[in-house]
Amino acid sequence: MNITEYTVEQIKDPTGILQGDRFEFFLTIEWDEEDELAAEENLQLKVLFYIDEKESKILDYHFYNSLDNKYLDFGLEDEELLELNTFCNKHYMEQEVEE
Repeated sequence: MNITEYTVEQIKDPTGILQGDRFEFFLTIEWDEEDELAAEENLQLKVLFYIDEKESKILDYHFYNSLDNKYLDFGLEDEELLELNTFCNKHYMEQEVEE
């Protein structure tokens, strides 16, 4: 898994009820040729990431075909989720603040 492009945006809670911060990542990823995802074109990964003083974690993620405008039913392996969580931890501060 090689992340070639990404955007990140902070999602604001207008009610102030939710604890911590949430960020939405859109990632463009190159996959190893042996992976079944390598055959998919225009594949992006949409990730909802959470962080507070105590923890950070991926709340949810979906594979998305940007050309067909549809979500795909694929999952990540534990090692890939760990790599993705590390990436999000490293890059969430580069967010564009949603108004």
